[in-house]
Amino acid sequence: MPAWQTIFGHAESYDSQATGIETAIRTADERGFTVIEGACGTGKTMLALTAGIDRVRDPDSDYERVLVLTSVKQQLRQFETDLETINANLPADWNPVSGLTLVGKADVCPYSRENAGGVSDDNVYDRCETLRERTRTLVGDGGQTSASSLTAQARSQQIGLGDADRSEGRFLETAGEPTPYPPEMPEHEDVEFCPFYAQYLDDLPEDGDAIEAVPFDLTEQGHLTPENLVSLSASHGTCPHSMMGALIPEVEVVVGNYYHAFDPLTTSSFTGALLDESTFLICDEAHMLEPRVRDLVSDGVADSTLRDAENELTRVIQTAEMDGTDATGSSTADARLVREELEDSDVTLEECKELRAFVADLREELDRRIENHLDHDRPGWKADLTSLSDEEIPLRDPETPGEDAISEWAEVEGYDGGTWVRAESVGAIVERILDTAEDEEHSRATPAVGRLLGRWYRADHETYFREIELERTWNELEPEGSWRRAYSARLALFNCVPSGAIGERLAAFGGGVLMSATLEPIEVFREVTGLDRLASDGRPVVERTFPLEFPAENRASFAVDAPKFTYGNRGHPDEENAIRRLYGDLLAEVARTPGNVLVGMPNYAEATWAAGALESRLEKPVLLDESSGDGETEELKHAFFVGEGKVLVTSLRGTLTEGVDYSGDRLSAAVVCGVPIINTASPRTKAVRTAYDRAFGDGFEYALTVPAVRKARQAIGRVIRGPEEVGVRVLLDARYARESWDGVRDHFPEAEREEFQPVSADMLAFGLERFRERH
Repeated sequence: MPAWQTIFGHAESYDSQATGIETAIRTADERGFTVIEGACGTGKTMLALTAGIDRVRDPDSDYERVLVLTSVKQQLRQFETDLETINANLPADWNPVSGLTLVGKADVCPYSRENAGGVSDDNVYDRCETLRERTRTLVGDGGQTSASSLTAQARSQQIGLGDADRSEGRFLETAGEPTPYPPEMPEHEDVEFCPFYAQYLDDLPEDGDAIEAVPFDLTEQGHLTPENLVSLSASHGTCPHSMMGALIPEVEVVVGNYYHAFDPLTTSSFTGALLDESTFLICDEAHMLEPRVRDLVSDGVADSTLRDAENELTRVIQTAEMDGTDATGSSTADARLVREELEDSDVTLEECKELRAFVADLREELDRRIENHLDHDRPGWKADLTSLSDEEIPLRDPETPGEDAISEWAEVEGYDGGTWVRAESVGAIVERILDTAEDEEHSRATPAVGRLLGRWYRADHETYFREIELERTWNELEPEGSWRRAYSARLALFNCVPSGAIGERLAAFGGGVLMSATLEPIEVFREVTGLDRLASDGRPVVERTFPLEFPAENRASFAVDAPKFTYGNRGHPDEENAIRRLYGDLLAEVARTPGNVLVGMPNYAEATWAAGALESRLEKPVLLDESSGDGETEELKHAFFVGEGKVLVTSLRGTLTEGVDYSGDRLSAAVVCGVPIINTASPRTKAVRTAYDRAFGDGFEYALTVPAVRKARQAIGRVIRGPEEVGVRVLLDARYARESWDGVRDHFPEAEREEFQPVSADMLAFGLERFRERH
């Protein structure tokens, strides 16, 4: 029996799982990656975990941990569930597989979770850093107290000094456990400190590893969910987030999201220990790897951030130039501090002044460009600011790579490369000075501006696209007639082709598995994620495809040869025409399927139209998903799942068509209307298409068509999730049905092309009725 079967969490595996596990193990041993497209229900999660844990538990293997990345919370929970299943079925003499789920500070900070101590979701990051710094200062070199005395003081404050009866104390409670501290933030000689962090510092050996500060036996815990971690840490009185950092290098399985491997700030400050050859990588929902990483390796700063950076620089400069003192002499002390910090660094006061002048001039240039753009494209815009919509202002022709207008302007104004490149160093020293001199709990703007300016100067003009983004907001404090009253502006540096960044990061890992239900065409996936570059460097890249294995008679699949659902054919959602009448009728035919029906539209505007068209044709309740926050989306899902059958209409670019569990009787049919290609008129989209033309030969296919087809396939994949489930899957648009110059059938795996047989629009009702009669 293969060794991995001892780890596998079930009595038997599917044939595809066994094949995938053995392939992944062999490939990882050769420092390679296995790319798996597996339909829903093929057991990809258990497959990947089994292969990774097998390598970690093998004493002859160099792998020390598994890192799981997923972009969908539902899938994160699935990994947690499968790891629990593995642990529940291990031999009695085996230690459980240790695991940890990574989340943000807001999810684990006891004060933030309970909205206590002046900490909330809105300020947890800034307040945490301030409290940690104060705590370190109190117990550091020259500090007036020790970490143990701080925690003892905090424990005594909950019941009041001198109180003998501890039962009368007020305890902060979180994760179902009382902590040793009061709900209020304790103070030492009028200085607030974090008692949880103080306890962590007290437990931390002076010359030992951080793991020695963990107050529980890791080998006995199995997988630690955020709730488990908070409960174990806070009840001991120590900081759960610090515990998370201490555990990262020690556990066998770490479950996180793409930030934890690809975001430069996160990896430099928190998860860097995971990024080496001893880590077996599992990248789930890998069809999202390219767009998610593109966002993470792009950059930008808001106009308001530039303003704040200018103010910060001014405070540093003015303080450094002070000669007089106030009644307490504090001005002299502050000036001395700033001068000493500058002298100890490689940054001069003149460089601070130069950056301040540059930032001020840059804001004026942005203001001029935004005004000119609105005057040209939106004449009379000042008369009605509420009518404005989001805008992009390109800083070069998006279809012709070349130097951007801001870089050209800066050169004319006398700001050379030194100004751009040194901005990052200036930003770092300004942050250090202000954090030392000012008692404020917020992030500094100058470091972010410095990083952006440095990257702006270094980044090439073919892979990167620079623009000004205008996002609709409303700020009554700004003057009437000012664009700032209606817009938040952002200077954006956009990475059009992230394959280099993805491939470089993948190369840091020892090997692993990249998987999704929708990776085809896999050759395109390999190119846009940099896997082909790894293969050319001798790192094996092995592909496996596992189609849907559930009974074919339980599902009906139609590709309807209806006129293309494009803007040119259908017009604006407010229009009434033959195309919209036909699609309204076809959507209604599918929506009449008994039970819940999911309708996926190209965008939210079309979803609103479709909901109205269905309400006028059906007696069935119709729910409309609008672009909203997580809370509203969860409420909508709950409403859809309970009670009698309903129709849920959403955008194929939203969150309800990917990663949501519609298993059991939650979904009887899904229909996709049109091919959800993003707005091709957007300057950013044009820039990506042009960059992909140059990098891969066919920008429209690689950057637009393939991602759109994956969105459609994700939506229809929600229907059949198990061997007993019955459902209908419909693709409405001739491009799914025909082999033509703009068709997309060849972007589907062969098995799906065979299932989604083309039918004419007038035969859809007949096909649906026949299927209903059989089931």
